[in-house]
Amino acid sequence: MFADRAEIYIRSGNGGDGHVSFRRELYVAAGGPDGGDGGHGGDLIFEVDKGINTLNDFRHVRKYCAGDGQPGGRRRCHGARGADLVVKVPEGTVVREKESGKVIVDMSHGCTREVILKGGRGGKGNMNYATPTMQVPKYAQPGKPGRELNVVLELKTIADVGLVGFPNVGKSTFLSRVSNAKPKIANYHFTTLQPILGVVDLEGADGFVIADIPGLIEGASDGIGLGHEFLRHIERTKIFIHMVDAASTEGRDPLNDIRVINEELRRYNEELLKRPQVIAANKTDVFYGTEEETVITLLREEFEPQNIPVFPISAVSGKGVKELLYYVRKQLDSLNEEPTVFEREYELEQMSVPDEPYTVSYDQKEKVYVVEGPRIERMLGYTNLDSEKGFQFFQKFLHDGGILEELEAMGIEEGDTVRMYELQFDYYK
Repeated sequence: MFADRAEIYIRSGNGGDGHVSFRRELYVAAGGPDGGDGGHGGDLIFEVDKGINTLNDFRHVRKYCAGDGQPGGRRRCHGARGADLVVKVPEGTVVREKESGKVIVDMSHGCTREVILKGGRGGKGNMNYATPTMQVPKYAQPGKPGRELNVVLELKTIADVGLVGFPNVGKSTFLSRVSNAKPKIANYHFTTLQPILGVVDLEGADGFVIADIPGLIEGASDGIGLGHEFLRHIERTKIFIHMVDAASTEGRDPLNDIRVINEELRRYNEELLKRPQVIAANKTDVFYGTEEETVITLLREEFEPQNIPVFPISAVSGKGVKELLYYVRKQLDSLNEEPTVFEREYELEQMSVPDEPYTVSYDQKEKVYVVEGPRIERMLGYTNLDSEKGFQFFQKFLHDGGILEELEAMGIEEGDTVRMYELQFDYYK
């Protein structure tokens, strides 16, 4: 089963925690803090693998996590960095954030490797926090957590030309004649159930890549049949070859077929109708008498005023195919457009994880709760607790920073004393 859409969970590695320890050696008095830093978490990376052409692998594995950083150790030992995780995807994969649908990255046209989620930074060990006034820091910085996302992968075929039309109009036969592709061909609807790429080589001119988009039907833009699965593959193409069964071998009106397919393209994405089209009126080899002239005249009268040329062809015999291909090449040369790349829409916000650590402990001797650390020192240094606004900020800091929650977890009761360096106060809810 061909898969061109998948939903997966991705996470970068957590940073390792900094370590708290003190140098203790014979003949070395008061050796000081020697806790090492934690290792950074591994990155979550997407990388193009040109040997892959579907998203089938993501149907079985839906969770991808990079390695976590290791905590720091004694004697200034740093923790090991977490292993990066490289997720291989086919070229042309668009990665979207699941909830918003916004584009994170388009893995095409030169974008072959992208760091999607950076790993969490490792925390600093207590050796980094020794100061003249705090020579025995009993705290270290926790590692930052990794980032996580639920993402949608969409494979959008990379081709210059899209071959569109109703089922069983001869697209696969045409592709097998003009390119190196070998699609399955049979006389029943939906023989082709996945986009097939072929390279068209032209004598005396540059070749191009053509994609056989599986047969569209009315309502495809609403997801009827396999509509969305098919339509997403034409979004990168620069020009459409619109193939119709000019001989009406299945009883359909070729003029109405073109109108219906164009309406489905418009409803899916109005920008698609602004791209050049050419009509390949196929199966002219089964006409009798003047039937061909009549049908081709009707097609040209309706569509050539819309700047859509009509080429009568036979994919079976090869009639008119060469002229059609050279016209398409000429159109591609005149466009001279940049490739269709889906621009980044989703930006990963920085996580609001405090950098400065702190500790909460209970001093049995003095019967007080002690809160200390560079984060606390920083707050006290710029807060005027004598003002109403300053006191409100102080209360908010205790609440939002999780300090009150930790004090309550340790069993603090109303009237108990809390000390923060030179500041001492009684606790009341």
